[in-house]
Amino acid sequence: MPERAASRRRVTRLRASLRALHRDAGYLAVGLTFVYALSGLAVNHIQDWDPNFRQVERVLEVRGPFPDDDRAAADRVLRALDVKKEPREVYREGPARLEIVFDDRTLHVDTRAGAVVDESRKPRFFLRLANWLHLNRGKKAWTMVADGYAAFLLFLATSGLFMIPGKKGLLGRGALFLGAGVALPVLYVVLSKGP
Repeated sequence: MPERAASRRRVTRLRASLRALHRDAGYLAVGLTFVYALSGLAVNHIQDWDPNFRQVERVLEVRGPFPDDDRAAADRVLRALDVKKEPREVYREGPARLEIVFDDRTLHVDTRAGAVVDESRKPRFFLRLANWLHLNRGKKAWTMVADGYAAFLLFLATSGLFMIPGKKGLLGRGALFLGAGVALPVLYVVLSKGP
């Protein structure tokens, strides 16, 4: 009987240590979890929206008349709007439609009305950085951070299996949730006819 009590105390101490380690590792993983989770949600819906940039459109006015020469007309618009950058391309899209294209914006000029639609993209600060990290664009050192994070997640998943004893733990309803978690990706691969 004393041996059984000692064994139970050791298991209880081991579980308490495991819970403390699990908790601390979880706190450490929270920041990266937010980055990866938000970025994952954003990138999963890339067909619906651009998670890295938002479209910005302004309507401006430049008084005419405009020269017939495309380059001279573009220079007139750029001077009037105080744009110092050199355009990548200037071309006519129609008799009264001049396009002035930069790397990060396009000016659509209606030469009859003098209206200029300025289309540009502005970065979504947090999401763009999170996606850059998530997709491992930084390589080198970030690969080590990402691998360490993956190891933390493996530890959290494994240690979580053994934290609660009895019918609420792995030997009870925990086994049902574990089975469902394993079944979800397996079923998806089977039903979608996988790779």
